[in-house]
Amino acid sequence: MKTYDLVIIGAGSIGLPTALVAARQGLATLVLDRCASPGQGDHKRAIGGVRATHSDPTKIRICLRSIKIFTEWQQREGDDLGFRQGGYLFVAYRSEDEELLKGLLKIQKSHGLNINWIAGDQVKALVPGIREEGLRGGVYSPEDINVSPLRCASAFYFAAGRAGAEFKFQEIVTGIETKQGRVQAVKTDKGCYPARHVLNAAGAAASEMGRLVGLELPVFPDSHEAGITEPVEHLFDPMIVDIRPTPGGKNSYFFQNSENRIEFCLTPDPLFPGINREATSSFLPLVARKLVDLLPRLANIRVRRTWRGLYPQTTDGNPIVGSAREPAGYHYAVGMCGQGFMLGPGLAEDIVGLVKNGKPVTDEDLFLAFGLERNFSKTEKLK
Repeated sequence: MKTYDLVIIGAGSIGLPTALVAARQGLATLVLDRCASPGQGDHKRAIGGVRATHSDPTKIRICLRSIKIFTEWQQREGDDLGFRQGGYLFVAYRSEDEELLKGLLKIQKSHGLNINWIAGDQVKALVPGIREEGLRGGVYSPEDINVSPLRCASAFYFAAGRAGAEFKFQEIVTGIETKQGRVQAVKTDKGCYPARHVLNAAGAAASEMGRLVGLELPVFPDSHEAGITEPVEHLFDPMIVDIRPTPGGKNSYFFQNSENRIEFCLTPDPLFPGINREATSSFLPLVARKLVDLLPRLANIRVRRTWRGLYPQTTDGNPIVGSAREPAGYHYAVGMCGQGFMLGPGLAEDIVGLVKNGKPVTDEDLFLAFGLERNFSKTEKLK
């Protein structure tokens, strides 16, 4: 029976790019997923924004790599990912928001992010018709992007397959065999696959997959909703993020994609813990009020559909990525806090580095921010 160098649990935002990098670096790679095809878990429920605009240096570095990969993909690989580079614009209407956003600029710039504070007039030029009352300005990072999650899932899947990665769908992982403190094989409801290394990239099922080897991974899913409109004329370029809390929502964000449809999302308040993916009737009225208040010209655009997906959360807003002490050969890249899509391509190089060499490609001191044994009391300010 074939022994794989790496078996990846999960064909989503982390598993797909990791399979591609692993296969291209010569690892015999198998990806297992309970769904019928790639990207059909919570990957397809992402809205497609990719930003390096974070407050955590490790996220900044990794997302800059992701942006480079997405930006160069069509030229290098030939696939149209629905790419649009409109940047991210965090607007400020309150003094505390201005103070927060300006306070992060130094660390963001020091790690290579192209970002600046812009005045209200510049915000209005970027987003014609934005509410002027109380507008103080915002931070704008023009190199942030958006791409289609569905197109990306297909592109990474086929590229990984061409590189030699194997995929098995509609298989549920039921166990992980170990011997003398080391991973031996992954068992599913349909077979058993000998493996030298295993990667837990199971998204909302991360904790369950950790417990198969006696490892407690503090990942707690909650659900968020999103939606998309009909196509309209081109109105603005950036992803617009409004961090003002209002009843029912902590923040809202929206952008116009490559098909000129407006995609939007809301961080609910209070959060909805658990794994329920059923859309609610309360989301659309709530988010519509927030978006129209910020940009009144959106008022008469028709919404085509809404959906709900899971954010596998950690208490501090950073992922958990690393290797278990025991069993040896067990690795995890979990708790992406709804940012797996933007972190995945850049993080794949770190994961394969852990598998092959025992260390990430990102500076190890920075990478400690993603360690399982870190202090979880600090919170990422732009999570």
